[in-house]
Amino acid sequence: MTPTDADFSRRSFAELLTPAPEVSEAAAAEIAERLFGVTGPVRSLGSQTDANLVVGEEGRRFLLKVANPSSLPAELEAQSLAAAHVGDALNARRAGVAVPRTVPAADGSLVQTVELGGRELHVRLLEFVEGTPLSGDRYLSPAVVGEFGGFAALAVLSLADFEHPGAHRDLEWDLRQARRLVDDLLPFVDDAALAERLRRATDEAWARVSGLDDALPRQVIHGDITDDNVVGATDAAGRLMPHGIIDFGDVVHSWAVAELAVSCSGVLHHHGAAPASVLPAVRAFHALRPLSPAEAEALWPLVVLRAATLVVSAHHAAATDPDNDYTRANAEHEHVIFDVATSEPLAVMTALVREACGFGAAASGAPAALPAPTHPLVPGLADAGLEMLDLGPLSERLAAGRFADEGVEAALAAEALREAEGIAAVVARFGERRLTRSFRESVTAHPCAAMGVELWFAEPRAVVAPWAGTLSRSHDGERMLLTVDGVGTAELEGLDAAASDGEVDGAVTAAGDVLGHAEHLRLRILRPGIDPAMVPWFVTAELAPGWETLVVDPTVLLRVDLPASAALGDRAETGPAHPSLLERRERSLAEVQEHYYAAPPEIERGWRHHLFDTEARPYLDMVNNVASVGHAHPRIASAVARQLNLLNTNSRFNYASIVDFSERLAGMLPDPLDTVFFVNSGTEAVDLALRISWAWTGRRDVVAVREAYHGWSDAADAVSTSVADNPQALSTRPSWVHALDAPNSYRGRYRGAGSAHLYAADAVAEIEALVAAGHAPATFIAEAFYGNAGGMPLPEGYLEAVYAAVRSAGGLCIADEVQVGYGRLGSHLWGFEQQGVVPDIVTVAKAMGNGHPLGAVITSRAVAEAYRSQGYFFSSAGGSPVSSVVGMTVLDIIRDEGLQENARVVGGYLKSRLEGLMPKHPLIGAVHGLGLYLGVELVRDRVTLEPATEETAALCERMRELGVIVQPTSDRQCVLKIKPPLTITRESADFFVDRLDEVLSTGW
Repeated sequence: MTPTDADFSRRSFAELLTPAPEVSEAAAAEIAERLFGVTGPVRSLGSQTDANLVVGEEGRRFLLKVANPSSLPAELEAQSLAAAHVGDALNARRAGVAVPRTVPAADGSLVQTVELGGRELHVRLLEFVEGTPLSGDRYLSPAVVGEFGGFAALAVLSLADFEHPGAHRDLEWDLRQARRLVDDLLPFVDDAALAERLRRATDEAWARVSGLDDALPRQVIHGDITDDNVVGATDAAGRLMPHGIIDFGDVVHSWAVAELAVSCSGVLHHHGAAPASVLPAVRAFHALRPLSPAEAEALWPLVVLRAATLVVSAHHAAATDPDNDYTRANAEHEHVIFDVATSEPLAVMTALVREACGFGAAASGAPAALPAPTHPLVPGLADAGLEMLDLGPLSERLAAGRFADEGVEAALAAEALREAEGIAAVVARFGERRLTRSFRESVTAHPCAAMGVELWFAEPRAVVAPWAGTLSRSHDGERMLLTVDGVGTAELEGLDAAASDGEVDGAVTAAGDVLGHAEHLRLRILRPGIDPAMVPWFVTAELAPGWETLVVDPTVLLRVDLPASAALGDRAETGPAHPSLLERRERSLAEVQEHYYAAPPEIERGWRHHLFDTEARPYLDMVNNVASVGHAHPRIASAVARQLNLLNTNSRFNYASIVDFSERLAGMLPDPLDTVFFVNSGTEAVDLALRISWAWTGRRDVVAVREAYHGWSDAADAVSTSVADNPQALSTRPSWVHALDAPNSYRGRYRGAGSAHLYAADAVAEIEALVAAGHAPATFIAEAFYGNAGGMPLPEGYLEAVYAAVRSAGGLCIADEVQVGYGRLGSHLWGFEQQGVVPDIVTVAKAMGNGHPLGAVITSRAVAEAYRSQGYFFSSAGGSPVSSVVGMTVLDIIRDEGLQENARVVGGYLKSRLEGLMPKHPLIGAVHGLGLYLGVELVRDRVTLEPATEETAALCERMRELGVIVQPTSDRQCVLKIKPPLTITRESADFFVDRLDEVLSTGW
């Protein structure tokens, strides 16, 4: 039975709704003491309905509620008993969610009556639930949104067996009365355009809900579990996490699913929220209290109804209670809620809700595919030949960044038609996530999922009606529409002018009739009753499952089978029989081989300083110093392919590329560093460098610097002292490793430029003590620029002093340039140049191969020859023909594209912009680094330097949502490591800084 006005009072809500009573703090103090024996300071809180005042000292505070004159004692009693009922149920569940219980008066009653301003008002005293409401416009993470849904589910479960006459009442916030409320209050909306939007949205949503009424369970609900009435406390990451539900003032007997709808609506005005932002709440609710299919169908219409009631109520309050600061402050975000709730069609959001609940996006009974056409859309096409044009994230045709070229789709189609002789057409598939529709940098994903197919013909071809139907034209006259009973509407764009000869609208066509000719045709099929103007040709990947319920894959009209594509726009099934890629990874890879992010995107493509996932979502890559000259550089791809077609073998053979590369590499270093060993990685380079130093000196002891990482092999790990990479790094060092204090002038033992020399003095003293104790070091190893600790330069003169002390003891000095070498610092090609020293051994990797496994050790001829005492050296792939060609090509690119200079210029600009954020955001303690090796250190206090470790991790997760890949570093994991490919531009630097500013301003 559909609820009507007959179910409720016949009085208009415009008459029923009265302003909150005015209660002075002095009057409240007197009432609290006289009726409840509570004393203390009094502070008034805002409200639209009741007067709310806090009484008492922190730690023992209460909430005095003076009810609206329209409230009845039975209703107030129901609210108090419902709160107690929920509290008991949550305690039984050990849910750990706080609720406010009512404090009985001296006579034991829950509701008292007082006379104020010449009228009798009802008063209650409630326990005050400590915490901060999640109101405002701060960003709410998916985890917090999920908590909203969980709280709503717990409330519904807790109140499932609760009954009270006072819950059966006329309440404006009961969504069963939403239509009536909008009807009553719409005259107070003085914006005609807004009023019309409210009317249309309410009519459509109410029509959907009314048809489902009999299938929607009813019970007593809290009715207002929103950001205003959920309180939380700040967690270690600085996020406000919910822990309590307050304000049972809207307790009412209504649809159970309305509880979730109200909670969802409260999410929509927060920073960055879109309709799909509520889905974590839906999943969390459904996991605890499963929604029925009917409730899933009703949810989004109820969200829209809630949004409409908020807006009309705000306008009514502004007219009848203009001095109410609370309602005036809420009005703006209530309009935002309505705008966001109605920004996508009901059908689209309902499909996404169904999918989130596991019911499948398509409505029950909806046909999954089209019936076979009477005639093929393009006669003879199957015989003439048709090939798929791949425009997805893995398309080989989109190499070298072609996806960003203007007109690329038509150009690729023409190219494919030229290459494949004899074919009649190429087709871009339905549902494909087109990389050609993506953009390099964006806060949100761009519409890239195709809601139809697109064909390019070698020459114009006839297009015929696949079924008998009625013809019409789109509103703009650009597209022909063929409406077919039981099928829907075929929309065709690109038919030639001949198709417009004669009157089209209303004309009946037979199957097989020629509709026109086309050289480029777009085609889609809309389900019956769907207005073509409502459905975009391209939608975001996130919303695509919802939009796809309004259209049908039209490929069957072509009468050809298109080949499947690997990972393009296809969304693989998931579940026990179809595990996700992440599940497969976790099953087959060692657990300690970790991945970035809690829910990582599937990254399958890179270009320059950007990465792309399988949904064609772009990400700015701020961490990939491995891809020094940019992802997927075409010169490297070409060089590798050419060399693989010639030769790739082990490095014992005599071939030119290894000689050319070793000469070139040695020529980049100062004398006497003229001899090269090639390996496969930075770890191998460090391991070999240590062994060379041991062979040269005949000793084992090594001096290393704390907070450094050098690799994972036995020797490289032994000299790695970073507890971020290995929590036992310091306690498990072998006795031959001696760690010096981290020369960190920001947070180390000595701070500031004036005390930097003290680090060198201490280091020299420790080395001299080792010599005196019979442990003269064979070598000293350090990053020449302190990368792993956060991208900071070593104190001026540090390496000069330490190198001298080590060499005076007969030892060698190793400069680990794996992270900062190859021009990343901009002003210097090598990190050791910044210190004005020349090491005895240099280790290089990462940037050398641009992702290809390639590393090197460069030393003097004399030191290299000493290694013969250990036998011979051999690395199968180190310096192989392909590796050598890659290495040479990387050096050519750095030179030819001016990437070291780019690191200097853009790096300097980026650092200045980051430093410009410091006055605005106290969380930024310092900006370290040089060129394109920077570190933003986040601290909770700039005096104590307490590291903001959890905040940094949470911030990185939020940055990924906004299209930026950045990660923490340092032993405290509180430094944003910024080491992007050297191709980064000023525009991309601005995008990064603007997103960082946004996250620091709005939360994570």
